[in-house]
Order: sequence, then C-alpha cells, then structure tokens
Amino acid sequence: MPPSRYIKPALTYHDQLQQLKDRGLHIEDDDKALFLLENVSYYRLSGYWYPMLQYPKSAHQFKPGSSFDQSFNLYCFDRELRQIINAELEKTEIAIRAKMIYILSFAYGPFWYTDSNLFTNNPRHAQTLSKLKEEYDRSREDFILAFKSNYTDPLPPSWMIFEIASFGSISNLYKFLKPGRTKRDLSKYFGLDSSTFESWLHSIVYVRNLCAHHSRFWNKQLSIRPIMPTKTQKQWLNTTSLTNTLTNVTSSINNRPYSVLSMILFLLQTVNPKHRFKDKIINLFRKYPNVDPLAMGFTTNWQKEPLWQ
Repeated sequence: MPPSRYIKPALTYHDQLQQLKDRGLHIEDDDKALFLLENVSYYRLSGYWYPMLQYPKSAHQFKPGSSFDQSFNLYCFDRELRQIINAELEKTEIAIRAKMIYILSFAYGPFWYTDSNLFTNNPRHAQTLSKLKEEYDRSREDFILAFKSNYTDPLPPSWMIFEIASFGSISNLYKFLKPGRTKRDLSKYFGLDSSTFESWLHSIVYVRNLCAHHSRFWNKQLSIRPIMPTKTQKQWLNTTSLTNTLTNVTSSINNRPYSVLSMILFLLQTVNPKHRFKDKIINLFRKYPNVDPLAMGFTTNWQKEPLWQ
C-alpha cells in the first residue's frame, strides 16, 4: 500500500480514555488514567501497551485481561531502569574522557586532538574539530572564559575541551584515531580490543541519547548494536546469543537491552569496581515481578553468568 496523508484527528483526554476502553483495555481508575494521559501522553504510554495488543496489531484490539495499570507499571519500570543506566554511564563517560586525555596528551601533547596527522579520516576529523570549536565558542564556563582571556590559541588543551565536549565528539575522535599503541593502550585499559571499544563508545552515545530524551528502553530493538567480544581481559558473558523457541533461529543479543546492561557492567569492573549496578538491576526486577527479562533479551541463564553474580 502506497503512503498516504495522515488524517487522524487529535482527541481530548476523555476521548482517548474511551478509545482505550473501546479497544478492550481495562481501566482500573478513570481519574488516574486521565491524569496520566494528560501528564505523560497517550503516545508515550502506547509503547508500553503495544505488547498487549492482539494480532494483527494494526487492529488495535487488546488481549483479554490487559489493563492500564499493567502498562503503567512497565512505564515505571522503564523510567527507573533509564535512571540507573544514566547514573552509571555518567561515571563511565567521565572515566573514558580522563583516560583519553592522559594517554594521548602524554603521547602527542596537550593539543593532540587538533593534529589531523593523527587521524585516518581528515574530513570527518575536520567535522569533529568544527563541532568542538562550536562548543568552545558557545561555552560560558569560567575556566573557558579565563583561557580565552589569557591565551591566543584557537582552542584549549584537551583536558579543558573534553570538559565541555559532547561524548559524540569524543567517540568520533577515538573512532578516527589512527591504529597504534596509544589507541590500543586506551582500549586495553578498559579490557577490550580497539574495534570493540570503538563500537561500545558509539553504543554509549546512542543509549545516553535515548535516556536523555526519555525514550523507551525496556524492550527496544537497538539500532546501534555493540560488538559482542569473543576475547576480553576481564569477565564477560559466556552466552551472547538467543534461540527463538518458535522458529529455532539463533541470533546475537547485541540488539537487545541485555547487551547494553552487560556492556555497562563490564566497563564498571574498571570504572567503579565497588559498584552496585547489578544489585540495582536485580532489585528492580524484584520490584516489578511482572516484567519479563526475556523481553529485554536476557538469556535464560543470565543470573548464572559470572559477570552477573
């Protein structure tokens, strides 16, 4: 069927509620549902009741026994999960920034990130440098203003620019850094080879953006997929694939939330060895017992994985 113009009208909150009832969703409390439709929105919540729809999904009819509270519990689980992820990724990002500054500044000097000879893709390096210059010109941080007042350099040393740079820019600097000892030393510090570390940096940018925009993460099919390493210097997963019991098709977990959670857990072995990340995840599942880990790509034996024990 060819694309057509969108003609669905906007609905009042009461009409939205009635539509859900007409489609077979049980509403435990009308006032609560109306409040959430107003303050969270129908469209955002729809991602959590989508799994409750009968086939074909396009008919928009709910399975028997589906309820508004069930979907809202999924929403609450997902919100708390993103908060946990965000807190740990913040620590991870800071550690990666710090190690890049230290290793590369000692190897190539304070302004290493401006040297095009260190990078494999000059146009992409130039784009990243332009982005960093925009962030530098826009910054009102005291230390940036002081640098501008006291020095004539067009950009500050890496330890300053990295304080205001987006993690996307930092990820690109590593991606296009020429292969060599310094690039390997950086990935090795975090227990990975260069290619895997590059892939994981890209995934961190992607997941941080999801969390920053409050996007659904709980059962998401990830469009940016981290490499599942086969050899690591620290504890990693023994099982990195899933077999569909209906089709008997085996696929990697790298497009599911479980892969990202395991990636974070792996990096925390370096970044914060005394972390409580896995305890927080396990406790979250206990708080929301109706949430199925399998919907997030968790393997059936995930709690027996040494990484998760």
